[in-house]
Amino acid sequence: MASSQTQPAVVLLSGGLDSATTLAFARSRGFVCHALSFDYGQRHKFELAAARRVATALGAIEHRIVRIDLSAGGGFGHSALTDEISVPKDRPLEDQPSQEGNPKSEIRNPKIKIPVTYVPARNTIFLSIALGYAEVLGAFDIFLGVNAVDYSGYPDCRPEFVEAFERLANLATAAAVEGKGRFAVHAPLIGMTKGQIIRAGLEMGVDYSLTHSCYDPSSDGRACGHCDACRLRRAGFAEAGAADPTRYVEA
Repeated sequence: MASSQTQPAVVLLSGGLDSATTLAFARSRGFVCHALSFDYGQRHKFELAAARRVATALGAIEHRIVRIDLSAGGGFGHSALTDEISVPKDRPLEDQPSQEGNPKSEIRNPKIKIPVTYVPARNTIFLSIALGYAEVLGAFDIFLGVNAVDYSGYPDCRPEFVEAFERLANLATAAAVEGKGRFAVHAPLIGMTKGQIIRAGLEMGVDYSLTHSCYDPSSDGRACGHCDACRLRRAGFAEAGAADPTRYVEA
């Protein structure tokens, strides 16, 4: 992954732990980072304020928040992150799909149920907008913080998805077809555990107190501590042997 201090990249930035680490990774490789966040009708909008903090702290040259409505009000919905559907709490972590030891495996087991926090085609939509933005910028590198080890089982967080989108990017854009460059979709955290991600981020100077992960925060932004995102985050800090700076409802 060659880069220079003048090579632009688009980094998808949710404001969570993984995307913050990904931005730090891209910056550490010398990319000039254009951070891109989405106000998509999510109920946990505290993550957008977190994204602003992270973009500033980690030196993004620009931070844009794109408004699209993936909620039921916008004609989409069917997710606990966008609609009045209860966020699952205290799911055993061992019941969540994991591809640890075989990150290339696909989720095909009919017994595996994708959680209701899955937002239909979210990463495909986000990457499509990031691709258009990259083409306008003259950037050929796109970074996203998907993870196929410690995650909630979303199908658009797998290596197969990232590889397929990269192929699409090089078929669907004038810049690639005209030979101006080849798009690369980077998912540097794809095969890492949460603990490994946190350790790597701390080494790069990521301040995780700026981030937000919870799917069902309190009205003042404190994390519930019981949703999948909170449980994976807590387990990650424990694995990393690092203090968890998250403000939880239960102190």
